[in-house]
Amino acid sequence: MRRNAVDTRQNIKVGTRSMFGRILMVFALFALVAVFLVIQVYRLNKSKGKEYEKKVLAQQSYSSKEINYRRGDITDRNGNKLAISKKVYDLVLDPFLIRSDETYVGATAQALEKTFGISRAKFDRILEKYGDSQYYVMKKYKGVAKKRVTDFQKLAKENSKIKGVSFDERYERYYPYSTVGSKLIGFCSEENEGIWGIENKYNTELSGTKGRQYGYYDSDLNLVETVREAENGNNIVSTIDVNVQGILERHMKEFQEKTGSKNMGCIVMNPQNGEIYAMSSYPEYDLNNPRDLSVVYKKNEIDKMSDEERSDALNKLWRNFCISDAYEPGSTFKPVTVAACLDEGVTDEKTFYTCDGFQKVNGIKIKCVAWQRGGHGSEDICHALMDSCNDVLMQIGAKLGKDSFLDYVSDFGFGKKTGIDLPGEAEGGVFTKENMHAVELATSSFGQGQTVTMIQLASAFSSVINGGNYYEPHVVKEIRSASGAVLSSKDDTLVRRVITEKTSAKIRKYLKKTVEEGTASPAQVAGYEVGGKTGTAEKHPTGRGNYLVSFIGFTPTDNPQVVMYTVIDEPHVADQAHSTPATEFSSETMKEILPLLGLYQDTDIPKKDQTKASDIILPSAEMPEGGLADGDYPSLSDKTDADTEEEKKSNDSEDKAKGEEGGDEQESDEQE
Repeated sequence: MRRNAVDTRQNIKVGTRSMFGRILMVFALFALVAVFLVIQVYRLNKSKGKEYEKKVLAQQSYSSKEINYRRGDITDRNGNKLAISKKVYDLVLDPFLIRSDETYVGATAQALEKTFGISRAKFDRILEKYGDSQYYVMKKYKGVAKKRVTDFQKLAKENSKIKGVSFDERYERYYPYSTVGSKLIGFCSEENEGIWGIENKYNTELSGTKGRQYGYYDSDLNLVETVREAENGNNIVSTIDVNVQGILERHMKEFQEKTGSKNMGCIVMNPQNGEIYAMSSYPEYDLNNPRDLSVVYKKNEIDKMSDEERSDALNKLWRNFCISDAYEPGSTFKPVTVAACLDEGVTDEKTFYTCDGFQKVNGIKIKCVAWQRGGHGSEDICHALMDSCNDVLMQIGAKLGKDSFLDYVSDFGFGKKTGIDLPGEAEGGVFTKENMHAVELATSSFGQGQTVTMIQLASAFSSVINGGNYYEPHVVKEIRSASGAVLSSKDDTLVRRVITEKTSAKIRKYLKKTVEEGTASPAQVAGYEVGGKTGTAEKHPTGRGNYLVSFIGFTPTDNPQVVMYTVIDEPHVADQAHSTPATEFSSETMKEILPLLGLYQDTDIPKKDQTKASDIILPSAEMPEGGLADGDYPSLSDKTDADTEEEKKSNDSEDKAKGEEGGDEQESDEQE
């Protein structure tokens, strides 16, 4: 049976009049509440806006900032300050805070203009440009004087409307003696990092630990701070005597102004413990303005420099020749050879040698300084030093043998760093047992072929004359805390014993006679017994008349307390082949510095008449092939292939003209 479909849908009305009325009432109520709230916000902002703004500012976190430590001082051995850190203040603004109230702007601007001379126009520009910043440094590099800071703080205390100004403390490095000891002390970068010298070598000890300051503003916009204090760096007590250093530099400057040279270095040290009293390589520079090249170059030369050229020029200016450059020492090396031979028993005071003006080694004629006069004749070991006889040195060197010779070279510290506590030390270049042959042994015995640094030779010579003890050279005595407590002492480090006291005593006697009667007579100092040895080494390429002259001396001769080593590279004189500039310089300087080191004149010791040395040096011939072992042993001047070829032609022509029989000639680079 079929079911009829039924439509169950009903007619539903969308809304009634009463429903629309209720909805309209709800909307009206919300509108009234919104209007009320807007009126309330406006009223509160007008009446208490500043108060609420302060509360908001007080709830904002204040960014923390670092507190700089004070870098430790560097003093000389007598407590004179060589490097100090002076406190300065950076002027800091909080533009966001200052702009929060117009009365702050006016009062703060007036105070800044009164105490620091900052114009209102400049102040307004800063507020406009950095208005959203809470930290703006107005004076970052020059620093602010303490009195101005105090004056401003007094004004701020009197006027509560002066807001948003603070002072960051930091330290600037300052060198009271300016140029004195610049190559030893070094300087600091803007980041307070040591560059060169003691500042660099002891940077970790001199540096401290930064502190930090945290803070927030209270409801009165006063800064509430929490501070973790910085830890200051340690102080360095050096071995330097600033008075000796100053006198040394003055004499070097006078020499350069009167005579001049390509380069010049000098070391004054205590041979009994390795302490350096003074060290200088000309010219020194201003530690308070270390990038000033005007001490070397003219303004127009500086202006033409590229950035790379300027950087190279600065590094050359800062470089310490006394420890960073290697050269052939010449006859100042001879006491080392004689000491080794005496200690090994291959020679003694009773043995005499014949100097005929040359030695022929493997077919190579190596000339003595006296070859033109037919040699020195019969010489004992003492007179060999006094006359600076290369012939005798070659003979005893051959008896010693290359193995023992190189062992002593190593024991005396050549071919390796001395360990001096300064950056930039060079090693020099010495032969090995594999590449030293008879010719190399012969020339090395009197100071040619191998290269040394000034500090190496000064340290080795000290061990020769102090009883045979090799001490590590050093420029720092103690490290002290900021409160003055001694944290560590630089011990007088005895590295090794090289020769016996008996041998050392003999060498002292020979070197005393060398100054009194031999080639070093201009080095005498009235009232003192001085011993020493001269050196006059021709530089490569040879044949051009360029020499490095030197003198190393000591006093007293019975118990040495001071060693002074002077090197003058290419003195500006007509004939460079004389050690006189170095000996005379040493005499004049020692006369002035010795009393400062507690050594006083004995009026019973007069300055004897000076014996003028002949000092004739002729150019060296070319080394035999393989003689310099892959060219690892350069002189101060670089030697090019063209220079070598030119020397060969020159020497070949000279040999042919003289009609010499036998092999090629090898002349010494040394003449005393």
